[in-house]
Amino acid sequence: MTSGHPTAPETDRPLRPVGGRPPLLDYLEQTWRRRHFIYADSKARAFSGHRDMLLGNVWLIGVPALQALVFFIIFGLILKTSRGIENFPGFLVIGIFLFQFTMTCLNQGVQCLQQARGLTTAFSFPRMAIPLSVITRETLSMIPVLTTLAILLLILPPGTEITWTWLLFPLVFVLQIIFNFGLTLYVARLGATVPDVRHAVSFLARFWFYTSGVFFAVERFVSEGFWLAVMQNNPMFIVLDMSRDLLLYDTLPEGRSWVMLTVWALITATLGLWYFWQGEETYGQE
Repeated sequence: MTSGHPTAPETDRPLRPVGGRPPLLDYLEQTWRRRHFIYADSKARAFSGHRDMLLGNVWLIGVPALQALVFFIIFGLILKTSRGIENFPGFLVIGIFLFQFTMTCLNQGVQCLQQARGLTTAFSFPRMAIPLSVITRETLSMIPVLTTLAILLLILPPGTEITWTWLLFPLVFVLQIIFNFGLTLYVARLGATVPDVRHAVSFLARFWFYTSGVFFAVERFVSEGFWLAVMQNNPMFIVLDMSRDLLLYDTLPEGRSWVMLTVWALITATLGLWYFWQGEETYGQE
């Protein structure tokens, strides 16, 4: 005989609070199910950041190009850091364009959860979708930038030629994307916890820029010892050095460089994912 009270529906899964932290594999699965939305949103935002400006998306390539021009005048012509560097214009634009990608991911990532606070307080979804959207958006924005980079390498004196080593550059770029993803997850959690940290991140990114050989040959100023080892094992130095070998100098990077960059990318992404997931329950709390 049944009672007049409805019985609770049976379920195989325990109920979890909204905004709770699911197991890591479930968390990754939930994020994967939202991949189409993440991509569509990122694609819409990738080329809309400059729509209110007269030149529009021309600034996607205009900003790094103007930066390269300024650094060429100051460091190449005035301070002569170009001495001893073969094809300094190409050397410089590779450094500026590729480092700008990582710097933008850092600066956008550190404030992405704060900017999406309305979403995180109102809806239940994997918060990793927000920094993942940042990485996807900035990667899509790099398509015209890399196209412009290739054109500049071909036309800027003394110029270079397209060789088979160019085919390996996408591998370096993919490893840079993975590395940027891990960094963005780190700074996204830090920025959500302590909003003021974005000022420290901006300062450290600028310091990193000046110590990565963007506009000078590291070996010219640091010839041996501890600091040379530190600078040469800097992941962004490795990205730039390998990219220059492949795109400028028709040279295969050393096997050690491939191993080091792969290790940097995978470890940074793995630890960044774990660190961000650990803070899942705190994002969007009042």
